[in-house]
Amino acid sequence: MKPFTTHSGKVAVLNRTNVDTDQIIPKQFLKRIEKTGYGRFAFFDWRYLADGTENPDFELNQEKSKGATILLAGENFGCGSSREHAPWALSDYGFEVILAPSYADIFHQNCLKNGLLPISLEQSILDVIREKTNDESYSLTINLEEQLITDNSGLSQPFDVDPYWKDMLLYGKDEIDLTLNYDEQIKNYENRRASFL
Repeated sequence: MKPFTTHSGKVAVLNRTNVDTDQIIPKQFLKRIEKTGYGRFAFFDWRYLADGTENPDFELNQEKSKGATILLAGENFGCGSSREHAPWALSDYGFEVILAPSYADIFHQNCLKNGLLPISLEQSILDVIREKTNDESYSLTINLEEQLITDNSGLSQPFDVDPYWKDMLLYGKDEIDLTLNYDEQIKNYENRRASFL
């Protein structure tokens, strides 16, 4: 994973509650074995019409959402099945940060394990940010080290993040990388164990 320190980007608003993982990445697209290539299928049923053209009424198809790297979502985002493909699809679509009042627990963990930063904020703060996105030039800056969200119009909003996951994101590590830190000890153990067989 690439390290996450500071990110500045445009905000797209998906003002819907209880968006489940089957809406984020429908089940018919889960046949791939790579972590990439899912972005074009993200929100497929909302994003496209029956003839395959873009649905002009879908929020993320609006011009002001094009190129956004921060997703502002509703309560209980990522509920439903525990598919890890959901954060893969969101990352591949281009999102690096999600802002929402709450997340499904497994989805939240899957995001962190895959370098996508889910931030929980009070609804009142999200409402302020959502209102500001009416200005198409609006962007946010997320500073993970300082745990601070800022914009160019005076917003300065701290956020919480688990210290373990903060370090993992800052250094671009996943749990396999942590295990590989003990490569020598693992080899030594395996060598000792082989002598007992």
